[in-house]
Amino acid sequence: MALTLTFHGGAETVTGSNFLVEGEKGKILVDCGIEQGQDYCQECMYDPFPYDVFSIDALIITHSHLDHIGRAPKLIREGFKGSVYCTPPTRDLMVLILLDSARILFQEARRRQSEPLYNENDVEALMSRVKTVEYGEEWEAAPGLSCVLRQTGHILGSASVRIKAEDDTTLAITGDIGNAPSPFLPDPEPIPDADVLVMESVYGDRVNPQEGRVDEMRKALKAAIARGGTILIPAFSIERTQLMLYEISNFMEAGEIPKIPVFLDSPLAIKVTNVYAKWGEKYFKDAVEDELHREHDIFRFPFLTQTPSRSESEEIENTRGPKIIIAGAGMSHGGRIARWEEKYLPNPNTTLMIVGYQAPGSPGRMLQDGAHSIRVNGRTVPVRAKVGTFTGWSAHADRNGLLAFAEKTLPRAKTIFAALGEPASARFLAQRIHDFLGVKAIVPTAEQRWEITKGGAKEIR
Repeated sequence: MALTLTFHGGAETVTGSNFLVEGEKGKILVDCGIEQGQDYCQECMYDPFPYDVFSIDALIITHSHLDHIGRAPKLIREGFKGSVYCTPPTRDLMVLILLDSARILFQEARRRQSEPLYNENDVEALMSRVKTVEYGEEWEAAPGLSCVLRQTGHILGSASVRIKAEDDTTLAITGDIGNAPSPFLPDPEPIPDADVLVMESVYGDRVNPQEGRVDEMRKALKAAIARGGTILIPAFSIERTQLMLYEISNFMEAGEIPKIPVFLDSPLAIKVTNVYAKWGEKYFKDAVEDELHREHDIFRFPFLTQTPSRSESEEIENTRGPKIIIAGAGMSHGGRIARWEEKYLPNPNTTLMIVGYQAPGSPGRMLQDGAHSIRVNGRTVPVRAKVGTFTGWSAHADRNGLLAFAEKTLPRAKTIFAALGEPASARFLAQRIHDFLGVKAIVPTAEQRWEITKGGAKEIR
Protein backbone atom coordinates (compact mmCIF):
# COMPACT_ATOMS: atom_id res chain seq x y z
CA MET A 1 0.00 0.00 0.00
CA ALA A 2 1.87 3.08 -1.26
CA LEU A 3 -0.40 5.86 0.07
CA THR A 4 -3.57 6.23 2.08
CA LEU A 5 -5.80 9.29 2.26
CA THR A 6 -8.28 10.07 5.02
CA PHE A 7 -10.83 12.90 4.83
CA HIS A 8 -10.79 14.31 8.35
CA GLY A 9 -12.25 17.55 6.99
CA GLY A 10 -13.29 19.06 3.70
CA ALA A 11 -15.74 16.26 2.92
CA GLU A 12 -19.47 17.11 2.80
CA THR A 13 -18.55 20.71 3.72
CA VAL A 14 -16.94 23.73 2.08
CA THR A 15 -14.77 24.53 5.08
CA GLY A 16 -12.62 22.64 7.59
CA SER A 17 -9.93 21.43 5.16
CA ASN A 18 -7.99 18.60 6.86
CA PHE A 19 -6.51 15.67 4.91
CA LEU A 20 -4.21 12.98 6.29
CA VAL A 21 -1.84 11.34 3.78
CA GLU A 22 0.13 8.32 4.97
CA GLY A 23 3.00 6.58 3.25
CA GLU A 24 4.90 3.48 4.30
CA LYS A 25 7.36 5.59 6.33
CA GLY A 26 5.88 9.03 6.86
CA LYS A 27 2.68 10.99 7.43
CA ILE A 28 1.66 14.38 6.08
CA LEU A 29 -1.29 16.51 7.10
CA VAL A 30 -2.57 18.86 4.40
CA ASP A 31 -4.30 21.87 5.97
CA CYS A 32 -5.82 22.09 9.42
CA GLY A 33 -8.81 24.42 9.17
CA ILE A 34 -11.94 25.21 11.10
CA GLU A 35 -15.49 24.76 9.88
CA GLN A 36 -17.37 28.01 9.45
CA GLY A 37 -21.00 29.10 9.24
CA GLN A 38 -23.74 28.91 11.86
CA ASP A 39 -24.88 25.48 10.67
CA TYR A 40 -21.64 23.96 11.87
CA CYS A 41 -20.95 22.67 15.37
CA GLN A 42 -18.90 25.41 17.00
CA GLU A 43 -18.08 23.18 19.96
CA CYS A 44 -16.63 20.50 17.68
CA MET A 45 -13.50 22.51 16.94
CA TYR A 46 -12.47 21.93 20.57
CA ASP A 47 -12.62 18.14 20.12
CA PRO A 48 -9.32 16.23 20.04
CA PHE A 49 -8.00 15.45 16.58
CA PRO A 50 -9.08 12.02 15.30
CA TYR A 51 -5.47 11.03 14.58
CA ASP A 52 -2.23 10.68 16.51
CA VAL A 53 -0.75 14.19 16.35
CA PHE A 54 2.65 12.95 17.59
CA SER A 55 2.99 10.70 14.53
CA ILE A 56 2.54 13.49 11.96
CA ASP A 57 5.84 14.38 10.28
CA ALA A 58 4.72 17.51 8.44
CA LEU A 59 1.85 19.94 7.97
CA ILE A 60 1.49 21.48 4.52
CA ILE A 61 -0.63 24.62 4.26
CA THR A 62 -2.23 25.30 0.88
CA HIS A 63 -3.18 28.89 1.74
CA SER A 64 -3.93 31.19 4.65
CA HIS A 65 -7.72 31.29 4.86
CA LEU A 66 -8.99 30.35 8.30
CA ASP A 67 -10.90 27.31 7.04
CA HIS A 68 -7.52 25.91 5.98
CA ILE A 69 -5.35 27.00 8.94
CA GLY A 70 -7.73 27.79 11.81
CA ARG A 71 -6.95 24.75 13.99
CA ALA A 72 -3.25 24.48 13.17
CA PRO A 73 -2.08 26.04 16.48
CA LYS A 74 -4.19 23.43 18.29
CA LEU A 75 -1.83 20.83 16.83
CA ILE A 76 0.93 22.39 18.92
CA ARG A 77 -1.18 22.05 22.06
CA GLU A 78 -1.74 18.38 21.30
CA GLY A 79 1.96 17.66 20.76
CA PHE A 80 2.77 18.22 17.08
CA LYS A 81 6.57 18.27 16.62
CA GLY A 82 6.88 18.27 12.83
CA SER A 83 7.67 20.94 10.27
CA VAL A 84 5.15 23.27 8.61
CA TYR A 85 5.55 23.99 4.90
CA CYS A 86 4.03 26.79 2.81
CA THR A 87 4.98 29.56 0.39
CA PRO A 88 6.61 32.76 1.75
CA PRO A 89 3.48 34.94 1.25
CA THR A 90 1.33 32.30 2.98
CA ARG A 91 3.69 32.41 5.96
CA ASP A 92 3.31 36.20 6.26
CA LEU A 93 -0.46 36.07 5.87
CA MET A 94 -0.86 33.07 8.15
CA VAL A 95 0.69 34.71 11.19
CA LEU A 96 -1.65 37.71 10.81
CA ILE A 97 -4.76 35.56 10.43
CA LEU A 98 -3.89 33.23 13.32
CA LEU A 99 -2.98 36.01 15.75
CA ASP A 100 -6.28 37.69 14.91
CA SER A 101 -8.05 34.37 15.44
CA ALA A 102 -6.31 33.87 18.80
CA ARG A 103 -7.54 37.28 19.92
CA ILE A 104 -11.14 36.43 18.99
CA LEU A 105 -10.90 32.99 20.62
CA PHE A 106 -9.63 34.59 23.83
CA GLN A 107 -12.61 36.96 23.91
CA GLU A 108 -15.03 34.09 23.30
CA ALA A 109 -13.38 31.94 25.96
CA ARG A 110 -13.63 34.76 28.49
CA ARG A 111 -17.37 35.04 27.82
CA ARG A 112 -17.73 31.27 28.14
CA GLN A 113 -15.46 31.16 31.18
CA SER A 114 -13.39 28.45 29.52
CA GLU A 115 -9.96 27.90 27.98
CA PRO A 116 -9.43 29.23 24.44
CA LEU A 117 -8.77 26.80 21.61
CA TYR A 118 -5.25 28.23 21.45
CA ASN A 119 -3.41 31.43 22.29
CA GLU A 120 -0.68 33.66 20.87
CA ASN A 121 2.05 31.44 22.32
CA ASP A 122 0.67 28.49 20.37
CA VAL A 123 0.63 30.59 17.19
CA GLU A 124 4.23 31.65 17.76
CA ALA A 125 5.25 28.04 18.41
CA LEU A 126 3.56 26.96 15.18
CA MET A 127 5.21 29.73 13.17
CA SER A 128 8.63 28.76 14.54
CA ARG A 129 8.21 25.44 12.70
CA VAL A 130 7.45 27.03 9.33
CA LYS A 131 9.79 26.35 6.43
CA THR A 132 8.95 28.21 3.24
CA VAL A 133 8.96 26.55 -0.17
CA GLU A 134 8.76 28.16 -3.59
CA TYR A 135 6.43 27.03 -6.35
CA GLY A 136 7.92 24.18 -8.37
CA GLU A 137 10.55 23.27 -5.77
CA GLU A 138 10.51 19.55 -4.91
CA TRP A 139 11.44 18.52 -1.38
CA GLU A 140 11.05 15.62 1.03
CA ALA A 141 8.34 16.69 3.48
CA ALA A 142 8.28 13.36 5.35
CA PRO A 143 10.23 10.11 5.12
CA GLY A 144 9.52 8.55 1.73
CA LEU A 145 7.17 11.38 0.65
CA SER A 146 8.30 14.15 -1.72
CA CYS A 147 6.15 17.18 -2.51
CA VAL A 148 5.77 20.02 -4.99
CA LEU A 149 3.67 23.18 -4.58
CA ARG A 150 2.03 24.83 -7.58
CA GLN A 151 0.25 28.15 -8.05
CA THR A 152 -3.56 27.96 -7.79
CA GLY A 153 -4.38 31.66 -8.37
CA HIS A 154 -6.85 31.74 -5.46
CA ILE A 155 -5.14 34.23 -3.14
CA LEU A 156 -1.58 35.46 -2.73
CA GLY A 157 0.64 32.46 -1.97
CA SER A 158 -2.04 29.82 -2.53
CA ALA A 159 -0.85 26.43 -3.72
CA SER A 160 -1.80 22.91 -4.61
CA VAL A 161 0.40 20.11 -3.29
CA ARG A 162 1.45 16.98 -5.17
CA ILE A 163 2.69 14.17 -2.92
CA LYS A 164 4.78 11.32 -4.35
CA ALA A 165 5.60 7.99 -2.69
CA GLU A 166 8.82 6.05 -3.29
CA ASP A 167 7.10 3.85 -5.89
CA ASP A 168 6.10 7.01 -7.81
CA THR A 169 2.42 6.79 -6.82
CA THR A 170 1.16 10.38 -6.66
CA LEU A 171 -1.69 12.21 -4.99
CA ALA A 172 -2.51 15.91 -5.45
CA ILE A 173 -4.69 18.15 -3.29
CA THR A 174 -5.67 21.49 -4.79
CA GLY A 175 -6.69 23.56 -1.81
CA ASP A 176 -8.85 26.25 -3.43
CA ILE A 177 -8.65 27.00 -7.16
CA GLY A 178 -8.74 30.59 -8.35
CA ASN A 179 -11.23 32.24 -10.67
CA ALA A 180 -9.05 32.91 -13.70
CA PRO A 181 -8.12 35.34 -15.01
CA SER A 182 -7.32 37.15 -11.77
CA PRO A 183 -6.46 40.86 -11.91
CA PHE A 184 -3.37 40.12 -9.78
CA LEU A 185 -2.40 36.47 -9.83
CA PRO A 186 -1.20 34.08 -12.51
CA ASP A 187 -3.65 31.41 -13.67
CA PRO A 188 -3.77 28.10 -11.76
CA GLU A 189 -1.00 25.73 -12.80
CA PRO A 190 -2.09 22.35 -14.17
CA ILE A 191 -1.29 19.15 -12.26
CA PRO A 192 -0.35 16.62 -14.94
CA ASP A 193 1.48 14.20 -12.63
CA ALA A 194 -1.21 12.98 -10.18
CA ASP A 195 -2.69 9.48 -10.15
CA VAL A 196 -5.43 10.73 -7.83
CA LEU A 197 -6.67 14.31 -7.45
CA VAL A 198 -8.60 15.90 -4.58
CA MET A 199 -10.10 19.14 -5.86
CA GLU A 200 -12.36 21.81 -4.44
CA SER A 201 -15.98 22.13 -5.60
CA VAL A 202 -17.29 25.32 -3.97
CA TYR A 203 -18.89 26.52 -7.22
CA GLY A 204 -19.08 23.09 -8.83
CA ASP A 205 -22.73 23.59 -9.80
CA ARG A 206 -22.65 27.29 -10.71
CA VAL A 207 -21.36 29.56 -13.42
CA ASN A 208 -19.79 32.84 -12.32
CA PRO A 209 -18.80 34.52 -15.56
CA GLN A 210 -16.30 37.36 -15.24
CA GLU A 211 -17.49 39.01 -18.43
CA GLY A 212 -19.07 42.33 -17.58
CA ARG A 213 -18.28 42.17 -13.86
CA VAL A 214 -16.28 45.41 -13.87
CA ASP A 215 -19.06 47.24 -15.72
CA GLU A 216 -21.67 45.75 -13.35
CA MET A 217 -19.69 46.88 -10.32
CA ARG A 218 -19.16 50.37 -11.77
CA LYS A 219 -22.88 50.83 -12.51
CA ALA A 220 -23.89 49.54 -9.08
CA LEU A 221 -21.50 51.91 -7.30
CA LYS A 222 -22.63 54.84 -9.41
CA ALA A 223 -26.30 54.12 -8.65
CA ALA A 224 -25.60 53.62 -4.96
CA ILE A 225 -23.73 56.89 -4.74
CA ALA A 226 -26.60 58.66 -6.52
CA ARG A 227 -28.99 57.45 -3.79
CA GLY A 228 -26.87 59.36 -1.31
CA GLY A 229 -26.56 56.53 1.16
CA THR A 230 -23.74 54.50 2.63
CA ILE A 231 -22.24 51.64 0.64
CA LEU A 232 -21.22 48.66 2.77
CA ILE A 233 -18.87 46.02 1.37
CA PRO A 234 -18.31 43.07 3.72
CA ALA A 235 -15.03 41.79 2.34
CA PHE A 236 -12.64 39.05 3.30
CA SER A 237 -9.36 40.52 4.51
CA ILE A 238 -7.37 38.49 2.00
CA GLU A 239 -7.72 39.06 -1.75
CA ARG A 240 -11.27 40.43 -1.89
CA THR A 241 -10.42 43.62 0.00
CA GLN A 242 -7.37 44.24 -2.19
CA LEU A 243 -9.41 43.58 -5.32
CA MET A 244 -12.09 46.07 -4.26
CA LEU A 245 -9.50 48.73 -3.47
CA TYR A 246 -7.82 48.21 -6.83
CA GLU A 247 -11.03 48.49 -8.84
CA ILE A 248 -12.48 51.44 -6.89
CA SER A 249 -9.19 53.29 -7.34
CA ASN A 250 -9.33 52.63 -11.09
CA PHE A 251 -12.97 53.83 -11.30
CA MET A 252 -12.19 57.08 -9.51
CA GLU A 253 -8.98 57.76 -11.39
CA ALA A 254 -10.84 57.31 -14.69
CA GLY A 255 -13.67 59.59 -13.54
CA GLU A 256 -16.18 56.75 -13.89
CA ILE A 257 -17.63 57.19 -10.39
CA PRO A 258 -17.69 60.26 -8.12
CA LYS A 259 -14.72 60.70 -5.82
CA ILE A 260 -16.32 60.00 -2.46
CA PRO A 261 -14.67 58.95 0.84
CA VAL A 262 -13.64 55.30 1.00
CA PHE A 263 -12.82 53.73 4.37
CA LEU A 264 -10.85 50.54 4.86
CA ASP A 265 -12.18 49.77 8.32
CA SER A 266 -10.33 46.58 9.22
CA PRO A 267 -7.03 46.40 11.11
CA LEU A 268 -6.45 42.92 9.72
CA ALA A 269 -7.21 43.89 6.12
CA ILE A 270 -4.85 46.86 6.41
CA LYS A 271 -2.01 44.54 7.51
CA VAL A 272 -2.87 42.02 4.79
CA THR A 273 -2.81 44.76 2.16
CA ASN A 274 0.73 45.61 3.28
CA VAL A 275 1.71 41.95 2.72
CA TYR A 276 0.23 42.12 -0.79
CA ALA A 277 2.28 45.23 -1.48
CA LYS A 278 5.42 43.52 -0.11
CA TRP A 279 5.20 40.41 -2.31
CA GLY A 280 3.46 41.82 -5.37
CA GLU A 281 6.57 42.33 -7.49
CA LYS A 282 7.47 38.64 -7.15
CA TYR A 283 4.14 36.83 -7.10
CA PHE A 284 1.73 38.95 -9.18
CA LYS A 285 1.32 38.48 -12.91
CA ASP A 286 3.79 40.37 -15.10
CA ALA A 287 1.46 43.22 -16.11
CA VAL A 288 0.65 44.06 -12.48
CA GLU A 289 4.31 43.82 -11.51
CA ASP A 290 5.02 46.49 -14.12
CA GLU A 291 2.24 48.64 -12.67
CA LEU A 292 3.74 48.25 -9.22
CA HIS A 293 7.11 49.41 -10.54
CA ARG A 294 5.45 52.56 -11.90
CA GLU A 295 3.09 53.39 -9.02
CA HIS A 296 4.80 51.64 -6.07
CA ASP A 297 1.44 50.95 -4.39
CA ILE A 298 -1.67 49.96 -6.35
CA PHE A 299 -3.90 49.72 -3.27
CA ARG A 300 -3.78 53.34 -2.05
CA PHE A 301 -5.47 56.36 -3.60
CA PRO A 302 -6.26 59.95 -2.49
CA PHE A 303 -9.84 59.31 -1.28
CA LEU A 304 -8.96 56.24 0.80
CA THR A 305 -8.70 56.43 4.59
CA GLN A 306 -7.45 53.50 6.62
CA THR A 307 -8.93 53.27 10.13
CA PRO A 308 -6.92 50.75 12.14
CA SER A 309 -7.89 51.98 15.62
CA ARG A 310 -11.31 51.82 17.23
CA SER A 311 -11.41 55.60 17.68
CA GLU A 312 -10.60 56.17 13.99
CA SER A 313 -13.32 53.72 13.05
CA GLU A 314 -15.89 55.52 15.15
CA GLU A 315 -15.07 58.78 13.36
CA ILE A 316 -16.39 57.33 10.08
CA GLU A 317 -19.93 58.00 11.28
CA ASN A 318 -19.22 61.72 11.24
CA THR A 319 -18.57 61.73 7.49
CA ARG A 320 -21.76 63.00 5.89
CA GLY A 321 -23.03 62.13 2.47
CA PRO A 322 -22.32 58.99 0.49
CA LYS A 323 -19.31 56.94 1.51
CA ILE A 324 -17.94 53.45 1.00
CA ILE A 325 -17.04 51.29 3.99
CA ILE A 326 -15.03 48.12 3.34
CA ALA A 327 -14.84 45.99 6.47
CA GLY A 328 -14.79 42.39 7.70
CA ALA A 329 -16.02 39.85 8.34
CA GLY A 330 -16.64 38.71 4.79
CA MET A 331 -19.73 36.69 5.73
CA SER A 332 -21.03 39.38 8.11
CA HIS A 333 -20.46 37.06 11.07
CA GLY A 334 -18.75 39.58 13.30
CA GLY A 335 -15.99 42.14 12.95
CA ARG A 336 -16.53 45.84 12.30
CA ILE A 337 -18.97 45.26 9.46
CA ALA A 338 -21.51 44.13 12.09
CA ARG A 339 -21.53 47.60 13.65
CA TRP A 340 -22.12 49.26 10.31
CA GLU A 341 -24.80 46.77 9.30
CA GLU A 342 -26.59 47.39 12.58
CA LYS A 343 -26.55 51.12 11.90
CA TYR A 344 -27.18 51.29 8.16
CA LEU A 345 -29.19 48.21 7.06
CA PRO A 346 -32.50 49.77 8.26
CA ASN A 347 -31.91 52.73 5.89
CA PRO A 348 -33.39 52.17 2.40
CA ASN A 349 -30.70 54.43 0.88
CA THR A 350 -27.97 52.01 2.03
CA THR A 351 -26.45 49.57 -0.42
CA LEU A 352 -24.92 46.29 0.76
CA MET A 353 -22.62 44.75 -1.85
CA ILE A 354 -21.88 41.05 -1.35
CA VAL A 355 -18.72 40.17 -3.24
CA GLY A 356 -17.76 36.75 -1.85
CA TYR A 357 -18.96 33.28 -0.96
CA GLN A 358 -21.45 33.14 1.92
CA ALA A 359 -21.55 29.87 3.88
CA PRO A 360 -24.93 28.33 4.73
CA GLY A 361 -26.27 29.71 8.00
CA SER A 362 -24.03 32.78 7.99
CA PRO A 363 -25.62 36.25 8.29
CA GLY A 364 -24.22 37.06 4.86
CA ARG A 365 -26.00 34.07 3.34
CA MET A 366 -29.26 35.15 5.01
CA LEU A 367 -28.88 38.65 3.56
CA GLN A 368 -28.04 37.18 0.18
CA ASP A 369 -31.18 35.03 0.34
CA GLY A 370 -33.39 38.05 0.99
CA ALA A 371 -33.86 38.02 4.77
CA HIS A 372 -36.07 40.88 6.01
CA SER A 373 -34.12 41.01 9.26
CA ILE A 374 -30.96 39.56 10.79
CA ARG A 375 -29.50 39.27 14.27
CA VAL A 376 -26.59 41.64 14.83
CA ASN A 377 -24.85 42.03 18.19
CA GLY A 378 -27.73 40.35 19.98
CA ARG A 379 -30.53 42.41 18.48
CA THR A 380 -32.86 42.04 15.51
CA VAL A 381 -32.06 44.52 12.75
CA PRO A 382 -34.58 45.16 9.95
CA VAL A 383 -33.14 45.01 6.43
CA ARG A 384 -34.42 47.85 4.24
CA ALA A 385 -31.15 48.38 2.38
CA LYS A 386 -30.65 47.38 -1.22
CA VAL A 387 -28.68 44.11 -1.19
CA GLY A 388 -26.75 43.09 -4.29
CA THR A 389 -24.69 39.95 -4.95
CA PHE A 390 -21.74 40.19 -7.31
CA THR A 391 -20.68 36.59 -7.94
CA GLY A 392 -18.25 37.37 -10.72
CA TRP A 393 -15.76 38.58 -8.10
CA SER A 394 -15.41 35.25 -6.37
CA ALA A 395 -11.88 33.98 -5.82
CA HIS A 396 -13.14 30.45 -6.60
CA ALA A 397 -13.29 28.87 -10.03
CA ASP A 398 -16.81 28.11 -11.25
CA ARG A 399 -18.04 24.81 -12.65
CA ASN A 400 -16.52 25.47 -16.08
CA GLY A 401 -13.18 26.51 -14.61
CA LEU A 402 -13.15 23.47 -12.32
CA LEU A 403 -13.95 21.10 -15.18
CA ALA A 404 -11.19 22.66 -17.29
CA PHE A 405 -8.76 22.25 -14.38
CA ALA A 406 -9.74 18.60 -13.95
CA GLU A 407 -9.28 17.95 -17.67
CA LYS A 408 -5.65 19.09 -17.48
CA THR A 409 -4.87 16.27 -15.03
CA LEU A 410 -5.57 13.75 -17.81
CA PRO A 411 -4.53 11.24 -18.97
CA ARG A 412 -2.66 10.33 -15.78
CA ALA A 413 -5.41 10.96 -13.20
CA LYS A 414 -7.51 7.82 -12.66
CA THR A 415 -9.68 9.08 -9.78
CA ILE A 416 -10.84 12.60 -8.97
CA PHE A 417 -12.44 13.50 -5.64
CA ALA A 418 -14.85 16.47 -5.57
CA ALA A 419 -14.35 17.81 -2.04
CA LEU A 420 -14.47 21.13 -0.19
CA GLY A 421 -17.97 21.97 -1.37
CA GLU A 422 -21.57 21.74 -0.31
CA PRO A 423 -22.89 18.23 -1.07
CA ALA A 424 -25.07 19.30 -4.00
CA SER A 425 -22.22 21.27 -5.56
CA ALA A 426 -19.74 18.41 -5.12
CA ARG A 427 -22.15 15.87 -6.59
CA PHE A 428 -22.87 18.07 -9.60
CA LEU A 429 -19.16 18.55 -10.32
CA ALA A 430 -18.41 14.85 -9.90
CA GLN A 431 -21.16 13.96 -12.36
CA ARG A 432 -19.82 16.46 -14.91
CA ILE A 433 -16.28 15.11 -14.55
CA HIS A 434 -17.56 11.58 -15.11
CA ASP A 435 -19.83 12.51 -18.03
CA PHE A 436 -17.53 14.93 -19.86
CA LEU A 437 -14.10 13.50 -19.10
CA GLY A 438 -14.85 9.82 -18.58
CA VAL A 439 -12.89 9.72 -15.32
CA LYS A 440 -13.93 8.04 -12.08
CA ALA A 441 -15.22 10.89 -9.89
CA ILE A 442 -16.12 10.48 -6.22
CA VAL A 443 -17.78 12.67 -3.60
CA PRO A 444 -16.07 11.62 -0.35
CA THR A 445 -17.71 11.48 3.04
CA ALA A 446 -16.24 12.50 6.37
CA GLU A 447 -13.65 10.14 7.85
CA GLN A 448 -13.52 7.93 4.74
CA ARG A 449 -10.12 6.27 4.22
CA TRP A 450 -8.81 5.46 0.76
CA GLU A 451 -5.95 3.46 -0.69
CA ILE A 452 -4.14 5.46 -3.38
CA THR A 453 -2.40 3.58 -6.18
CA LYS A 454 -1.30 4.28 -9.73
CA GLY A 455 -4.61 2.78 -10.82
CA GLY A 456 -6.71 5.20 -8.76
CA ALA A 457 -8.40 5.16 -5.35
CA LYS A 458 -10.09 2.31 -3.51
CA GLU A 459 -11.98 2.72 -0.25
CA ILE A 460 -10.53 0.92 2.77
CA ARG A 461 -13.34 -0.65 4.73
